[in-house]
Amino acid sequence: MSLDVAVLVVAKAPVPGFAKTRLAREVGDVRAADLAAASLLDTLDAVAGAGVAQRVVAMTGDLGRAVQGPDITAALGRFTVVPQRGDDFAERLVNAHTDTFAAFGLPVLQIGMDTPQVTAGLLADSAGLLTERPNRCVLGLAEDGGWWILGVPDADAAEAIRPVPTSSPDTGRLTRDALLAAGAEVLSLPTLRDVDYATDVAPVAALCPESSRFRREYLLTTGG
Repeated sequence: MSLDVAVLVVAKAPVPGFAKTRLAREVGDVRAADLAAASLLDTLDAVAGAGVAQRVVAMTGDLGRAVQGPDITAALGRFTVVPQRGDDFAERLVNAHTDTFAAFGLPVLQIGMDTPQVTAGLLADSAGLLTERPNRCVLGLAEDGGWWILGVPDADAAEAIRPVPTSSPDTGRLTRDALLAAGAEVLSLPTLRDVDYATDVAPVAALCPESSRFRREYLLTTGG
């Protein structure tokens, strides 16, 4: 029995020089794209195993130029793929929620591609919590002050976060404040570390199972 939730992944095609630009400044464009591709594929596997009614990816970038493009394209066969639209990330994020809700009329649980340690079980539990109450949002903060997962009951709730600045140490707190100001209940989910910088790679890889592509990609360059 599937949960009546649409899980939305907001993703960039892992093209060198396009994806993971903060990480790329430290490890190089190609290495950053390798890690981004592995992280995205792990994330797609977790979503596919979560037992939810709909799986959506809002994608930007050219998969034809991406690292592991054929593998990612094959994995996306299990998803509804929509293009990102908007002039900045905050706008693209809210529009992705709006488009997903318009297509399926279900609560939307959204993650990015920076937490390859996420499991199908954690996503399923998060989806279940989202649907327990009609006006509930769920929010999982990232260790850097942002957030890694957001669940909203409808497009109006997503609209409330449009003014929130992204990639800020206050993004998580301001997101919670915006949802509360709009009258939503906000339930906290576990805090995770996402991969933005080189110092994030090893700690996150250590949390991934042996089958994880991200873990294997990390070990390739460390001799582990």
